[in-house]
Amino acid sequence: MTIAVEVPSSSATTRIANALLAAIEPGESSGCPPLLAAAIRDAVFPGGARVRPRLVLAVAQACGDDCPSITDATAASIELLHCASLVHDDMPCFDAAPTRRGKPAVHVAFGERLALLAGDAMIVLAFEALAGACAPAPERLARLLRIIGGGVGTSGGIVAGQAWECESTAVLSTYQRAKTGALFAAATMAGAAAAGVAATQPWAALGARIGEAYQVADDILDVIGSAAALGKPTGRDAALGRLSAVQEFGLDGAVQTLKRLVREAVESIPDCAGADMLRAVILAQAQDHIPNDMLQAA
Repeated sequence: MTIAVEVPSSSATTRIANALLAAIEPGESSGCPPLLAAAIRDAVFPGGARVRPRLVLAVAQACGDDCPSITDATAASIELLHCASLVHDDMPCFDAAPTRRGKPAVHVAFGERLALLAGDAMIVLAFEALAGACAPAPERLARLLRIIGGGVGTSGGIVAGQAWECESTAVLSTYQRAKTGALFAAATMAGAAAAGVAATQPWAALGARIGEAYQVADDILDVIGSAAALGKPTGRDAALGRLSAVQEFGLDGAVQTLKRLVREAVESIPDCAGADMLRAVILAQAQDHIPNDMLQAA
C-alpha cells in the first residue's frame, strides 16, 4: 500500500533517493570490495514503491518534521533493512526467487555468497546512517534504535517472520505480523520519533494495520496478479506451501479483510496536526491494491 506525503510525490521520491545514496556511499569507499558495493547498489536501486520510507516521511510531516535530516536518515534506515530482507528472502534457501523488481535477484546476478554479504552489509549501513544523522538531536537516537531494532528483531520482527517459515506450524496472524507488520509499525513509530514525539507507542497500531493490509494485498496479487506487472514471480505462496490470507479466508474473504484493515488503520491515527492528511492519503492509496472488479463483487 503506497502511502503518499502532503508534498508532491516527486519531492518524497527525491528525499528518499538522496537519503539512500547518503547512507550507502560511505560503504563504497576504496576499502570496499567492488562486487560487494555493486551488489548493494543493485539491491537498493532502482527501488520499488518505497512504501515504508514514504510512511516515515508522511508520519513525520504530520507530526511537524522539525529535523528533516533525521527523518530522511530514518526513512533510509527502514528501507535499507527492508531491502536487506528481500535479498535474503529471494535466496535459494528461502524462496529461490529468480527476479525482484523486474530484474534478476541479487543472488542470481552476483551469486549467493555476495547476496548474503550484501544483505548483512545493508543492515549495518542502516544503523550507521541513523547514528550519523542524529547529531542535532542525540536524545532521539536511543528511541529510534529501540523502535527500528524491534522491527527487525527475533521477538516479533522481520527476522522472526522469516524464521516462522522454518517452523512446522505457525499462526497466520503471528507470521504476518512479524514478516510484514513489524517493519510498518516501526516506520510509523520511527517517523513520529524522528519528528521529536516522545510517546510513539500510539503510532504502532497505524503501522501494524497498514502492514497487515499490505501483506493481505500481496497475498491477493500473488494469486491474481501477473509477474510482469509485479516484477516478481507469482503463485509462490501455493508453490512453497506458505501461509497466506487467500489460503485462510478465500479470495473474497481476503478482499474483505483488506478493506477492514484499511478502515481500522484510518481509525487508529493518533491526534496530530496532519491527521486529516494521513486519513485522506491512506484511503486514496488503498484503492490501488483492490482491483475494481473485486470491489464490485465483494
